[in-house]
Amino acid sequence: MDKEIIISVKDLVMKYGSFTAVKGISFDVHKGEVFGLLGENGAGKTSTLEIIETLRKKTSGQVIVSGYNVDHHQPQIKSIIGVQLQAAGFYPGLRLTEILHLFAGLYNVNINPLDFLKDVDLLDKAKSKFSDLSGGQKQRFSIATTLINSPHIIFLDEPTTGLDPQARRHLWELIRGIKTKGTTIILTTHYMEEAEILCDRVGIMDEGKIIDLDTPSNLIDKLIQTGFKAEKKIKAANLEDVFLNITGKNITD
Repeated sequence: MDKEIIISVKDLVMKYGSFTAVKGISFDVHKGEVFGLLGENGAGKTSTLEIIETLRKKTSGQVIVSGYNVDHHQPQIKSIIGVQLQAAGFYPGLRLTEILHLFAGLYNVNINPLDFLKDVDLLDKAKSKFSDLSGGQKQRFSIATTLINSPHIIFLDEPTTGLDPQARRHLWELIRGIKTKGTTIILTTHYMEEAEILCDRVGIMDEGKIIDLDTPSNLIDKLIQTGFKAEKKIKAANLEDVFLNITGKNITD
């Protein structure tokens, strides 16, 4: 049975003057999956996501989000997506409950902010100011704000960058929990282990093109079939596992 497509991108092109950042890419995102968009800086990931999020107008091509065309239905699309803000997007002197109420007002919805803080394991920080949070807590709170309008799709842009191993793995568990509720997640990351663990499928971008798209397992198998052998035998655990085991697995952020 074919999986339901929630995002369809066809022949997407994005130009900035004479420079073409996105060169006619096409891909689909399935409802309920974690889809990773991978690539180095300048590969075209950000431009692609900003077009899907209706934050930037494309040069040509077609983008459909949950049946809505980005050219004609921007308000409808904005009402069903959640976009993660970086730390600079929040008022540092406001309490977490105040920020959540502020975002709820923007969406014109009534919420109990404590419910959202509980979902991201920050209930004990309800009266704290955003500036008082640790890096991992700020990232979890940022994700909480993406959920205020009960979105069908959320966009997470490198959500674990700069976090220590414990905070990063805590965030992984949060992302998995959001997925279990049926939410589609679009994720960018520079951590290949993170993409392999979290993503159902990944698209690899390079110089404005998608050069491969498949499940992480299939992509790895295809590489092995070419005769590739890792320089070092992969063990059943890695150094990050050692660190977490020695220091204890309780979240310390």
